[in-house]
Amino acid sequence: MIGASTTNPLMDVTMDEIEDDLLEEEEEEDDEEEDEDECGRGVRLSAFPFASPYRPPYRPTRLHIQRSNVCSRAYFVVVMVFFHVYILNIIALLMYVHYNNGPGELVSGDGASPVSVGEGGGGSSLPHPAPPPRDVSVEEYTQSLSLPRIEGIRVGHVQQVSLVPDRTHKIRTLSLKPLLFEIPGFLSEEECRVVVQLAQLKGLMESQMIAPGQEQQESKQPLLSLSTEEIFSLLDLNQDGLLQKQEIVSHSRSRDGTWLSPDNLRQILIGLAACPTGTLTLEEFKRVYDVTQRPEQEQSRKLQGQVKQRSKHTWLYQGLGSHHVLQTLKKRVTSLTRLPSALVELSEPLHVIRYEHGDFSNAHHDSSPVHSETACSHTRLAGNTSAFTEVNCRYLTALLYLSSVEEGGDTTFPVADNRTYDEEALVQDGIDLTDTRETCGRGNLRVKPIAGTALLWYNHLSDGRGWMGELDEYSLHGDCPVSNGVKWVANSWVNVDPDHQKQVRYQRLVVQKHRAILGMEEHYQPLAHSDLHQDL
Repeated sequence: MIGASTTNPLMDVTMDEIEDDLLEEEEEEDDEEEDEDECGRGVRLSAFPFASPYRPPYRPTRLHIQRSNVCSRAYFVVVMVFFHVYILNIIALLMYVHYNNGPGELVSGDGASPVSVGEGGGGSSLPHPAPPPRDVSVEEYTQSLSLPRIEGIRVGHVQQVSLVPDRTHKIRTLSLKPLLFEIPGFLSEEECRVVVQLAQLKGLMESQMIAPGQEQQESKQPLLSLSTEEIFSLLDLNQDGLLQKQEIVSHSRSRDGTWLSPDNLRQILIGLAACPTGTLTLEEFKRVYDVTQRPEQEQSRKLQGQVKQRSKHTWLYQGLGSHHVLQTLKKRVTSLTRLPSALVELSEPLHVIRYEHGDFSNAHHDSSPVHSETACSHTRLAGNTSAFTEVNCRYLTALLYLSSVEEGGDTTFPVADNRTYDEEALVQDGIDLTDTRETCGRGNLRVKPIAGTALLWYNHLSDGRGWMGELDEYSLHGDCPVSNGVKWVANSWVNVDPDHQKQVRYQRLVVQKHRAILGMEEHYQPLAHSDLHQDL
């Protein structure tokens, strides 16, 4: 036993091996610290049992294991699910708002805020009944109503418009002063024939107009039976004791009181121009014009002893109950002019005229100048004021040719597109240029009648605010004598009062009268603003 030696296995581990193991352990620990996942969970082992002389004893270390992606994948899935749920909620909310508020919005009758279909009533899907119609004020009508005009662009310009289904019509500009258009094929051959037959069935009346003085010429009586004072008073429209040029000129083309010849008026205008003040008092008028001492009386008698118009005519009603062709034509005129339908509906009936051999009409204006002393014939009931005279107020004229003429019968516009317009220049060397029998060939523009063709021109200018302004003096027109054949034409006039409020009151009176006659108070639906028309 003595001399036997026992050896410890730990003693066989050399110091160098221990140091190598420690270095390897430190390298593995550094790698684990760099690759540690975002969860921050590391696995630590018990401290190494051997102490190193170069390190503190029992230093903790980590066991190197394989890295896991479980946490990162779960986090990504949660985020994506939340994002998709959020998007789906937004889409559902938008669809809910659209289908519950979008199509069901109704505008209240007074133009206030929109009312949703689903409001109130326990979520009923039926719309609320429309609010009762309210009486719209004159001011609101005035602001909303306007009179559109077709653009002329230039003479010869052609534009297209759809007036009947499956067809377009061409509108050609003939003149800018007045604004005048030609529409070929506006009526069909059948429509022309129907209108002519209806006029014949209705019966035509003589429309011969003889200027005063012809009977006086035959009886050798003085041309004028009025005194100078009476003539002065008739010319003085505003009764201020002074004659202005405007008063004399407006009388020269009036329909009533044509007891002064063009030569008489020219003499008065010459005397007015020589007056420094530009007006004539009664005494000055007596020096300029004297009934009993007028050497030109014989020449004036010749001018006045003429027929101003010779033809036959009748009126055709175009309202409810009339022939469907007449109603169709009125609707077509409304589409062409783009005017409020109520204006066209309540205007004059269709005026049909027949010109036989030698028949004619002197140049004239379809409408009348705008004066405060005059009242429109169609709105006289709504005027509530007395006026010196009633005149025709026709915003535009649609002339429809119902037949072609072999020779003659042209529609003439004597001063169309003149650079300037001078009332005095219409009488030259004792010849009145408005006399179509003598001066038809001298007109600036003449249109030959062709069956189915329509002419449209504006008798008034625009006032700059979308309403009717002053009379367009260039709209002077007449009918040349028919040399061979028969000429049938129809006039469709649109009546408009220059005063907005009078026009609105007139529209209301007509509607109220219509309601009272038909006894439809409870069923009446007011005229609404719809489509391309703004109705009063």
